[in-house]
Amino acid sequence: MEETAITGLAADPVTTWVWLATIAGILGLFIFDFFTHVRKPHEPTFREAGLWSIFYISLALLFGVGVWYLWDRQHGIEYFAGFITEKSLSVDNLFVFVIIMRSFAVPRAYQQKALLIGIVMALAMRGIFIALGAAAIERFAWVFYIFGLFLIFTAYKLAKESLSTVKSTEEAYEPNAIILYVQRHLPTVPDFRGNALTVIENGKRYFTPMFIVILALGMTDLLFALDSIPAIYGLTDAPYIVFAANAFALLGLLQLYFLLGGLLDLLVYLGIGLSLILAFIGGKLIIHAMEANTLPFLNGGQPIEGLPHIETPFSLTVIVGILVVTTVLSLLKSRSDARKLLGMDNKSA
Repeated sequence: MEETAITGLAADPVTTWVWLATIAGILGLFIFDFFTHVRKPHEPTFREAGLWSIFYISLALLFGVGVWYLWDRQHGIEYFAGFITEKSLSVDNLFVFVIIMRSFAVPRAYQQKALLIGIVMALAMRGIFIALGAAAIERFAWVFYIFGLFLIFTAYKLAKESLSTVKSTEEAYEPNAIILYVQRHLPTVPDFRGNALTVIENGKRYFTPMFIVILALGMTDLLFALDSIPAIYGLTDAPYIVFAANAFALLGLLQLYFLLGGLLDLLVYLGIGLSLILAFIGGKLIIHAMEANTLPFLNGGQPIEGLPHIETPFSLTVIVGILVVTTVLSLLKSRSDARKLLGMDNKSA
C-alpha cells in the first residue's frame, strides 16, 4: 500500500514519514541543545558560541544539499533562499532579545534557558502559521495579495525606523499590554531564583522574573513570525521547505546570540537591508498573485499576462547581494564612526 503523502502547492509529495522524521530530528536537536548548554547554567565563551554556531549553520547547509540531491535543484535553491532570509530576520530578532535581557537584568549564566524556551515557542508558533498559511494559499489564491502588501508595508515601516534612528541594543524595551497585565496581576518575586520559573514561599507559589522574560521573548517571536512566514512563502510554495528553513534558522540562534553580542550594534544598516529584501519579496508575491488572479474586480477575474517572472535563483542572488552590501557598508560606517570618535578623544586630550 502506498504511503500517505502530504503535498505542497508545487505538487511535489513529501511523505508523512519524511515529515515525522524531520520534526523528530529538529526536536532532538533542541533537546540536545538543552542537555549540552542549558542544563548546567553558564555563560558561553566566545569560542564555544563560535564553534556551535558553525556546527548548526553547517548542519543547515548539509540539509539543503540533501534537499537539492534527494528532491531536485529547484527545491534546493528555494530552501537556501528561504534559510538565508529567515536567518537574516532571526539576526534582526537578536536586537530585541538583547534589549529584553538587559531591561530585565537577566544574569548571563541564566540567559540560555530563557532563550532556548523562547526559541522553541517561536518554532511551535511558526509551525501553526505555516499550516494556516498553506491551507489559505491552497484555497484562496488572492491571499498572495495580502501577503505581498503586508510585506511591503512592513518594509516601509522598517526602512522608516532604520533611517530615522540607528538600531541599537541600548534602546529601552517597551512591554506590550499582555506583559504589563501579567506583571501587574501575577504573583511574582522581585528577584531571580537561579533559572527557576516558579518558587514556593510560605506555602504559596510565585512566578519569578524568568517566567516574565520567557513570556516577553515568546510574544516578540510571535510578532516576528508575522513577517517571516509571508516572506518565505514568497520564495517557495512547499510547506515542508518553509518549515525546514524556519527550523534551521532558529537552531543555533541561542549560540549566535552570545557570539554576536556587542557586534550587533555594528550592523547599522541591517534594518535597511532587510526592508529591501521584504519589499522585493512582497513585490514578487503580488506579481505571483496577478499571474493567478481570480479577483472579479481585477481584469475580469482572469490571470494577468505579460508580467515579469522572477525565478528563484534570481531571488537568491538578490537576497545574498543585499545582505553582503549592507553588511559591508555597516562595518565601514562603524569603522569610520570609531575613527572619528577616536580623533575627537585625541583632540580633547
